[in-house]
Amino acid sequence: MEIAMQGTAQQPTPQPAAYTPTDRTVPTRSPERASYDRELVHAILDESYVCHLGFVRDGRPVVLPTLYARVGERLYVHGSTGSRPLRMTGKADPGLPVCLTVTHVDALVLARSAFHHSINYRSVVVHGTAHDVTDPEEKRAALDALVDHVVPGRAADSRPANKKELAATAVIRLDLNEISAKLRTGGVNDEPEDLTLPHWAGIVPLRKGYEPPVPDTDLAPGTQLPEYLAVP
Repeated sequence: MEIAMQGTAQQPTPQPAAYTPTDRTVPTRSPERASYDRELVHAILDESYVCHLGFVRDGRPVVLPTLYARVGERLYVHGSTGSRPLRMTGKADPGLPVCLTVTHVDALVLARSAFHHSINYRSVVVHGTAHDVTDPEEKRAALDALVDHVVPGRAADSRPANKKELAATAVIRLDLNEISAKLRTGGVNDEPEDLTLPHWAGIVPLRKGYEPPVPDTDLAPGTQLPEYLAVP
């Protein structure tokens, strides 16, 4: 899906297989777990629903959970026009420096020792400058992408935002330039001298999926459950 930027159509260009590490994207702890693989980063972003957007307000750090969607090499973040971070990205401002994170917890790692308890996870950290989306075409396409990111196919199966709703909705964009993934996989890393202790050790996998949809009480008669929500 290609989105126009400031009224000018973007042309797809070949991308390198990996992002370039920077001082801010190389972790100081367990750097061997970091990855800059583009496909891996995209997969982690595309699988989650909520990101945490961090910025500085009045000299103090603020982190807010919010919806997002990826379109190519860009993230779109949704919010109210009255939201502080959205207002801080307006025309009078050159942009808002942010740090955006996404995390999946895949398993609990239970060790024999309290010190070596951990989790298996996949995470992405994005550094950059967020900008307000003002082009109407880009904004509508970004809002469609946000809806489809939650449930693919939903944007075409719902009423689009009207002028009043669009005026009350703000969208900011963040380019994927300075970015990294970090992962922990595998099992328990107990000390050799603890292996004979009589404590259960191993991993507890976690899973995510849809439960059967619950229809709204005011659903119009004859409205069928769409195929994209059918639970196998």
